[in-house]
Amino acid sequence: MQRFESRKYHLTSKLVLLKAINDIYPEDELTFRNSLNNGVYITINGKEHVSEEKLKKIEDRMNEIVLEGKEIKKSHFTSEYINKKNLENVRPDLRELLETTGIISFFMYELDGYKSYFIEELYDNTYYVDLFELYSYDEGFIFKTPKEINGIIQIPPMIDDRKLAKVYKESSKWNDIMEVSCVGSLNRINLEGDIVGLIRVNETLHDTKITKIAQRILEERDIKVITIAGPSSSGKTTFSNRLKLHLMACEVKPLMISLDDYYVDRDFIPIDENGKKDFETIKSLDIELLNRNLKDLMLGREVEIPKYDFSSGKRKAEGEIVKLSKENMIILEGIHGLNDSLIEGIAQNHIFKIYISCLTQLNIDSHNRIKTSVVRKMRRIVRDSISRNFDAEETLEMWDRVRKGESKNIFPYQENADVIFDTSLAYEIGVLKPAVERELIKIKISSPHYEEARRLLRMLSYFTTISERYVPDESILKEFIGGSYFYNY
Repeated sequence: MQRFESRKYHLTSKLVLLKAINDIYPEDELTFRNSLNNGVYITINGKEHVSEEKLKKIEDRMNEIVLEGKEIKKSHFTSEYINKKNLENVRPDLRELLETTGIISFFMYELDGYKSYFIEELYDNTYYVDLFELYSYDEGFIFKTPKEINGIIQIPPMIDDRKLAKVYKESSKWNDIMEVSCVGSLNRINLEGDIVGLIRVNETLHDTKITKIAQRILEERDIKVITIAGPSSSGKTTFSNRLKLHLMACEVKPLMISLDDYYVDRDFIPIDENGKKDFETIKSLDIELLNRNLKDLMLGREVEIPKYDFSSGKRKAEGEIVKLSKENMIILEGIHGLNDSLIEGIAQNHIFKIYISCLTQLNIDSHNRIKTSVVRKMRRIVRDSISRNFDAEETLEMWDRVRKGESKNIFPYQENADVIFDTSLAYEIGVLKPAVERELIKIKISSPHYEEARRLLRMLSYFTTISERYVPDESILKEFIGGSYFYNY
């Protein structure tokens, strides 16, 4: 029996799904779009409505393939081999990728005569993937595979991320505006010398969205506290400062408060189930002091905001004395910004909640997605190397704990936000590529993170390099590659 691996299970199930559709609806073209509702959102033939009856037929065929225990054959190919063989028989999105990169490698998998390629490993038999779920959603359907939850392998519970779905749809429109759909189209834009134009459009779209958020806040005249939350490497610092500038341009001067300054002394940080200090839990913050400070500020009182020294793990002896005028408001930034216990006792009409994250990313092609957590991981690798002198191995070592904390303390609250902002940039991996590669190649074969480093390097090989000199200083990306005037490195 194969050991359960969530990612490998999902990708193998995806091959079974593709095979089942090819068997009964051979003319259909699938596009795997984004994570949604504890699954993956998929569309057929653009955005064709998918009936429950059709999904039932697909699911029945998948079950047949699984029960037959079909062998999955793996071959290792390079783009050079395919180019020499016959590029005309390749899907247009994949052909564009092959035409705009150097020699790249991938795995070709064959299931009972059906072939598709993946950049990661699959199981060698369909017998191992007998648990999945399909249901109709919006202009496509949701495809769910199991995860290990509290030691039990099961399909994740049903949720409906309506606000996230709206963001994904908006992002799709943005990509249409920029005429970039997959990595191949981004590479072509870069190779043809049009990348500066794409960057300017992408950054302008970000700025337009921030303007609209600022306008909405100002229209709701009772707002006194703006909370900004998001997972690691989302760009919270840059976003918060850019929002502050937009509000200042409208004659409002927000007071910036970071939740990081409310950490308790390191000796009192709670211990997690593995015996390590849990900096991700809200119990690591002095919530009582924060609540008292916020209420006093809203009453017009003078308050001393603490300043936390991360090198010593203690608060500095003296904080910053501040006072809030009647016309101004507070911007409260940190990973727990959507948790109501932070602002207990403050009326909801005085609070505006913003959730930000790198939510979308270009697909490698229509069948192969890049998880946005992977993009955040790349951002973190580069920033850690610049600001903390951490190497990639140290960042990867802590990443699982960071992700676990996000699942527990951040993601459950994201739909509580008044607005969701997607900090992803269509061009960013091309810019991150040289710095990430430089760090990853240092990881030795003896390291437990070697295979992950190789996987990331393989993914980066599909992108052409984009010069960081084209990135504006106010860009969220600058927070990670250096040179931002919003971030203290």
